[in-house]
Amino acid sequence: MSDMGETSNGPGAPRSSRRQATVVFVGILAAYFAIAYGVMPFLWKAYEDHHPALDDLPGITQTSDRHPGDPINVALIGSESDIKEIFKVAGWFPADHLGLRSDIKIAADSVLDRPYDDAPVSNLFYWGRKEDLAFELPSGRSPRHRHHVRFWKSEKLDDQGRPLWAGAVTYDERVGLSHTTGQITHHIAPDVDAERDHLMETLEKTGQLVDVHDIDNFHQVREGRNGGGDLWKTDGKLAMGTIRAPK
Repeated sequence: MSDMGETSNGPGAPRSSRRQATVVFVGILAAYFAIAYGVMPFLWKAYEDHHPALDDLPGITQTSDRHPGDPINVALIGSESDIKEIFKVAGWFPADHLGLRSDIKIAADSVLDRPYDDAPVSNLFYWGRKEDLAFELPSGRSPRHRHHVRFWKSEKLDDQGRPLWAGAVTYDERVGLSHTTGQITHHIAPDVDAERDHLMETLEKTGQLVDVHDIDNFHQVREGRNGGGDLWKTDGKLAMGTIRAPK
């Protein structure tokens, strides 16, 4: 009986130990690859993408009389000159300033179906002030139809000293009377996600936009009406991108 016991614990024991050691080694190796190539890049990416201004980013703009405006649906990181340059390369025009001359011109050009590539946009307010920059991309000849975006510069900077620009991009599909005030105004298309995606596509084509991604569930409320009474709907995502710094 004793000899049988020694035989069973002898040659088999080293093989069992080697198998256990192999299993442990494979387990450690798998954990290393999972952490080094999966978890850590994800955590680092999340850290990189979390601009300090995202902690204080309301979802909706306001009109001058404090009614809800258009939803925020894009955000860019870069300097003011970076913003202006990428839109120039992308073919967007900086919006003209509001005033009597521009008001008369946009009214006349809308009626006569004449182009006005840098037509003004009405003011909306965010972080307690009107937009810092506005751009537009004509759609057809008349300023009745156009893609346009307003941007507000954050006071908070990232660790490289760059501000975040919160933007609201929409498509003007016609001119008509405001549903709320009766004033003459542009009416936006309700699919603000299509405009968000269109804007980011045009900027990506410049080759100057990097780290493009969406922030899910930025909007908890997925539809509403702006100051003109126009309906808007969204999937709740905020599109973000960083402008490559000039060399």
